[in-house]
Amino acid sequence: MAENNASKSSFARWWRQVLFIPVLHSKWLTPTAKARLTERVTLAEQGHRGEVFLIVENHLPIQEAYHSDCRDRAIDLFSEYRVWDTEENTGVLIYVNVCEHKLEIVADRGISAHVSPTVWRAMCDKAVVGIANQKTEESLTELLDEVGQVLRQYYHLEQNPSGNELSDTVVFLK
Repeated sequence: MAENNASKSSFARWWRQVLFIPVLHSKWLTPTAKARLTERVTLAEQGHRGEVFLIVENHLPIQEAYHSDCRDRAIDLFSEYRVWDTEENTGVLIYVNVCEHKLEIVADRGISAHVSPTVWRAMCDKAVVGIANQKTEESLTELLDEVGQVLRQYYHLEQNPSGNELSDTVVFLK
């Protein structure tokens, strides 16, 4: 999802990160829930050439929180985890920030050429509502299914591709 909004420095955002207590907010991401979400990533990747990568992070790194928002962090992680490095530029990063109650989708240029930012934003907004209602895993499961459907729409294959360019395992950054 491409947006040209430059993030604004925020002392309030920095304080939220400093005062955030992870153990109180990430109980939902048990090893079993992580395994179920990893399985959903695998399912979301079937039938197309796209790659889906899910990162859940408790909070922004303290040293970056004043100057960077969740969108900036998602773009950094898109690069760091090389989601952009797929053969047909069809990587999609889903980034969840537990502290900020934010979700971002960063799509590589191959899929961004077909899907408007408003579609990604609508998907994010829907998932954030579910997360706010304490249905985090269910909301992420639905989001992964929707991303898979979008990728199938533009990159459909009659047979499932034989390769998997990125790991399907959910990345949890504490």
